[in-house]
Amino acid sequence: MITVTETAKSKISDLMKEQKFDDSYFLRVGVKGGGCSGISYVMDFDNQNKEGDEIFEDNGIKIVCDMKSLLYLFGTELDYSGGLNGKGFEWNNPNATRTCGCGESFSL
Repeated sequence: MITVTETAKSKISDLMKEQKFDDSYFLRVGVKGGGCSGISYVMDFDNQNKEGDEIFEDNGIKIVCDMKSLLYLFGTELDYSGGLNGKGFEWNNPNATRTCGCGESFSL
């Protein structure tokens, strides 16, 4: 399962309102090959389920993740930082053995 902090929940909700997404939309998360460390995080809004999707909810946010990605992301916390030194979503992944400086990719 992937957890969502209060700060990330607030930002996700704001982004959904800005885009005028209705209740049929959810947060799709996953991984793909690439980035400085080899595996990059991906995140977008979607309203279409795909075969093999895992669906769960945390902190009021519906999250959908394909099974392959969930193997890399299980136990990860999604946070958001709005500070001056770094603004954006942060992935706190206990499975990562190395992350790049910007936090957008990792390796196992």
